[in-house]
Amino acid sequence: MSISLRELAQAAGVSVGTASRALKHQAGVSEATRQQVLGLAQSLGYDIARLQAKPIERILFLMHADHATAAAAPFYAEVRCGAEMVCAQQGIELKPFSINASSSIRRQVLQQEIDAILVVGYIEPATLAAIQALGKPLTMVDTAAPFVPSINPDNQAGAQAMTVHLIASGRQRIAFVSGSLAHHSIRLRERGYRMALFAAQRLADPALEVLIPAGLSLQAGVEQALDELLKLATPPDAIVAYNDLCALEILAQLRARGVAVPQQIAVAGFDDIAAADALQLSTIAVDKAALGSAGITQLLQHASHQTVRDELHPIDLILRHSTATEGASHALA
Repeated sequence: MSISLRELAQAAGVSVGTASRALKHQAGVSEATRQQVLGLAQSLGYDIARLQAKPIERILFLMHADHATAAAAPFYAEVRCGAEMVCAQQGIELKPFSINASSSIRRQVLQQEIDAILVVGYIEPATLAAIQALGKPLTMVDTAAPFVPSINPDNQAGAQAMTVHLIASGRQRIAFVSGSLAHHSIRLRERGYRMALFAAQRLADPALEVLIPAGLSLQAGVEQALDELLKLATPPDAIVAYNDLCALEILAQLRARGVAVPQQIAVAGFDDIAAADALQLSTIAVDKAALGSAGITQLLQHASHQTVRDELHPIDLILRHSTATEGASHALA
């Protein structure tokens, strides 16, 4: 005679919801707990077949409202294209959706009538917890959280490679302009920058690490960051920005201030959006469509109870005029 889900949960010492997520291979459960529940289910005769999920027909491409903007579009539009390609091949509908954290998360998501969720980009922990509580198969792209499978570019290696290049090309004072460190990718990019300095036995000068405050527009944030950096007794001779959009704004404002790039200050970004090539910005190339396609593939595997692991996708160092060394003076007047 098969035991009930409640009896199985009691035997495992977990809640009914945790036992259910473990049996369905859903997010929000540690691997140790999952294996414990599965082992007890087998030994106690629980009928796992009753929890078999229906085929995935509709996936929510879920982004934070802050990322569903024209500024974020160059990166996430390509991620979405990659996701759509895999969905089309599988006959699955992909539904883009911008979550509003100030309204009921549960109501917003359930109204979409979806079978699985692909979270793309930064999302608040409380919002993620509400999404996990829905019990839907879940994967994350360009972000990460405990017990949730994820797909990311190698952010740390990318920023480290760019900083190593700048050090090797003779730059002495390399600054990092950052957005919110609550973002998984930005936090790792800053770490990569610091790792390169550490490996070169250089002291990390706190004055060269500038954070753009939340609530400021990119233009205003960059203006404030450059005010801080350029008033230093010894200003930077290179700036690594947390992404290309920030780096391109830095380029424009430096030139407006009469600062020669790259002769006086080299500038580098991250992501390799189309505008980076057009404006000769050195950057780290990320295969954004591959992130999206891998995210959907991982989500479908996860939903079908296959073992999945977090993936780090390789990056490429792209060197253009903004970090050229020929004729560089490495000094500000």
